[in-house]
Parts: sequence; C-alpha cells; structure tokens
Amino acid sequence: MAQQTQVARVLERYERWLERWPTAAALAAATPAEVLTQWVGLGYNQRALRLHAACAIVVRDGWPRDSASLRALPGVGPYTAAAVASFAFGERVAAVDTNVRRVAARLGEEPAALLPGDRCEDWNQAAMELGALVCTARKPYCNDCPAAPWCPSRGRVQRPARVPRASQPRFEDTDRWARGRVIAALAAGEGPPAQIAPDRLARVLASLERDGLVERGPFGVGLPRQPR
Repeated sequence: MAQQTQVARVLERYERWLERWPTAAALAAATPAEVLTQWVGLGYNQRALRLHAACAIVVRDGWPRDSASLRALPGVGPYTAAAVASFAFGERVAAVDTNVRRVAARLGEEPAALLPGDRCEDWNQAAMELGALVCTARKPYCNDCPAAPWCPSRGRVQRPARVPRASQPRFEDTDRWARGRVIAALAAGEGPPAQIAPDRLARVLASLERDGLVERGPFGVGLPRQPR
C-alpha cells in the first residue's frame, strides 16, 4: 500500500484491510472485485490485483524466504524483496532505496559492501533513517552524522540546483484520475461516471480492461470476479 502512496493515507486502510483479511489465505480467497472495492482511494489499483495474485502463490507454495525468490511474486521489486528478506527472514542483503543509495554513494561504497557480518536488518533500518533524516539530498547535516568521521563527502556535498518543473496538466484532466473515478463508481455499484466525456471514457475503459481491472459482461462493465 505504501508504494507510491503516503504512509499517512495508508495507516487506517491497512488496519481495516488486516481486520478483513488477516492472512494470505484469507486474501487469496477473496474475489478481485472485493479486493479492488477495499482498495478504492489508494490509487494505482493494479497493486491490489498483484497483491491478490501474490497471496494465491504464497498459499500454494508457501512464503519465499530469500530475496531472489520473493522477486518472483507479482508486484515485488528488488527493494521490497530485499527489505522483506532482511527484516522478516534475516537474509544478509542490502535493502537499497533512494536514501540508502545516497548514503552509500557519499561514503564511496556500494551498499552491499557496507553490510556488517550480522544484524543486517538493523543496518538496513539505520541506513534508511540516516538518509531520510540526516544525510539528506539537499541539506545534509554532516555535524550530526555518526558516519562523519570516516565520510569522504563530509562538508563537500554541493546542494543540487532545483530543476524548474514543466507545467503539468490538472490531475482531473489525466486518464489516471478518470481510471480512479471509474473503479470507485463500479465498486459502489454504479455505472461508469457520466461526467467523463464519451471518447475519454471509452479510452479509459479499454485501458482498464487491458490491465484486468474491469471486465465486460452481458450486463455491461464491472469489476472482475475471477483472477486473470
């Protein structure tokens, strides 16, 4: 849920989600339509279907216990796989997000080369926090950094110039907004929103159908009832 969505928006929904589906088996037994209905408002709805598909694999095969196997699950990339393998299963692997990559680069090392011999999960958590709160992109607090005594970049980090943002269309004018409105309407038992222009609606419905987020049946368009 927290991939590309702010944690503050996720917390309450996460708790409700676990109340409804406390295990991988419980979620795997739900229909795609039920999963999408509970996901409405979090955005990037394909994440819900990938999570649903991943739970079905876990129920069938058990939990993968290393980062390489975790990456085979739908929707799981290298960072998520490494983080789960480290925090849940104790694998000696670097969970490299943007903050960790920046810390390692300023120390002049690859993230994997900085891993200690044990307690790698503690190192991963510390490196993430260090990059998020101290070794920040635009204004690193070198005097407060525990790595400062051996950091070759101490006091030498130049603040990157701000790149002017190109003018962006209103979110309401994007197909992403329209896709979200269609999913929300179908989850509420309504038809596709009438306020979306017919040609735009046709394009959006076609893209949603390609992505497996809606299906057409004898009674019109609806959320999928069976996984792809």
